[in-house]
Amino acid sequence: MTVQLRRAVLLLGLALLGMSAGLAAQTPAGGGKAIITVTAIGKKDAAPPAVSKDDVQLTVNKERKQIAGWAKGDSLELAILIDDALDTSVATQWNDLRDFIMAQPAGTSVAVAYASNSTAMIAQDFTTDHALAAKALRIPRGNLGAASSPYLAVIDWLKRWPATGGRGSLLLISSGIDYFRGGFGPFYPDVDTAVDRAQRSNINLWSIYSPTVGHRSRSFFLANMGQNNLAKMTDQTGGETYYLGTSAPVSFKPYLDEINMHLNNQYLLGFVGDGGAKGKFVRLQLKTELHDVEFSHANNAFIWPAK
Repeated sequence: MTVQLRRAVLLLGLALLGMSAGLAAQTPAGGGKAIITVTAIGKKDAAPPAVSKDDVQLTVNKERKQIAGWAKGDSLELAILIDDALDTSVATQWNDLRDFIMAQPAGTSVAVAYASNSTAMIAQDFTTDHALAAKALRIPRGNLGAASSPYLAVIDWLKRWPATGGRGSLLLISSGIDYFRGGFGPFYPDVDTAVDRAQRSNINLWSIYSPTVGHRSRSFFLANMGQNNLAKMTDQTGGETYYLGTSAPVSFKPYLDEINMHLNNQYLLGFVGDGGAKGKFVRLQLKTELHDVEFSHANNAFIWPAK
């Protein structure tokens, strides 16, 4: 082997070693690591200033914890899940939704699916070709039989989510009414399962309320129950629910603009803990002394089992 060839092999080995170390630092799987996405929110709807690791105080299960990693999130897997039972008039909002997709940074992969029969029917898988993702938008079928449970559809997609170790967000456009489980609440049984799986995979869940087709969706009781379930699901996973009473929103644009601002101000926080043999959830809180910033994040983080 020539000197030049040995040098090339050595440089390649060092590069692969550095790449592996970088991926290990970002990936939550193994080693008792946990990674969560933290959204920095400015006061009075203003964009927040940059936040450094020294600006953040982490408490895990009421005990102060050292932050092992803090980095601005660059890449993102963004999924848009549309309830196929929505009133077809919601398609008048699709121009704003297309603009939202096209406004995503180059490093954001976007996917589009429709919640039908409690399943996420993928119309366009994750792609950085935002124009291709925008083309996947269509008019909902407006069929209550196709609705079933939007929460089961969320769970179905989360099960197939690519494991990147980075940021993930799923935007559900739905009434939040579960026509499959039904019941009188206050919460549908699959909401906790969706929260559990999203927290385990570090995926923020967001939602925009829009009525489904048919007379039943106009019931204040059912609409309010749907909104409460959407709010619980998103609050506990670091996202937010948007709605205007129980009527269809006049425009999605203010909601999409706010979501976009939040996505552009997210950080990946990593810490190390004892996940045991199977991994475990821990309760966490974040504080900062920055007066013009507050944090939004999942209320639990999953510590992966040590290997």
